[in-house]
Amino acid sequence: MGQETMTAEAAWQALLEGNRRYVAGTLAHPHQSPQRRDEVVAGQHPFAIVLSCSDSRVPVEVLFDQGIGDIFVVRTAGNIVDDVALGSIEYAAKHLHVPLLVILGHQKCGAIAATAGGGEAPGHIASIVQILRPIVEGVRGQPGDVVENAVHANVRHLVAQLRSSQPILSHLVHEGRLKVVGAYYSLETGAVSLVE
Repeated sequence: MGQETMTAEAAWQALLEGNRRYVAGTLAHPHQSPQRRDEVVAGQHPFAIVLSCSDSRVPVEVLFDQGIGDIFVVRTAGNIVDDVALGSIEYAAKHLHVPLLVILGHQKCGAIAATAGGGEAPGHIASIVQILRPIVEGVRGQPGDVVENAVHANVRHLVAQLRSSQPILSHLVHEGRLKVVGAYYSLETGAVSLVE
């Protein structure tokens, strides 16, 4: 199914179906041929945007069993959204008409674990910790693991932030042309689940 005809719901289902194949070990490896490479030379038509952590254990196209040109991926440590990341997301949503934005947090996120651990972060890593600190402190003292709680809280925070981001994303969400969902990736099982 091409991006031009895919709804946000169909895009989400395509990602989940790919993830089920990944978990089961029955990967289809779609759109990874030389022919597909030739097809996308003229332009890209991804059906989903995924904001993911930079963690090397979270290879977005692999865990969703997708290929070249299927997913517009933005990756930053801890899923941090700065102006460059936001501009990248806005470009895909507005100019490529991608109907779905997925915020993908993951188990044992190192950026969140480092923030939860406290102490001084060296160099520019401190800027990541500074952004994540309010999320971590907001869940500290709640039942359960502070890192896992903060991963989920960070996803929910980013979903709300991006749905209301002015002027582009909020407009597309309001018009029903962009759906923003939160998700969680388990390193142990490989499964992606919805974060509500």
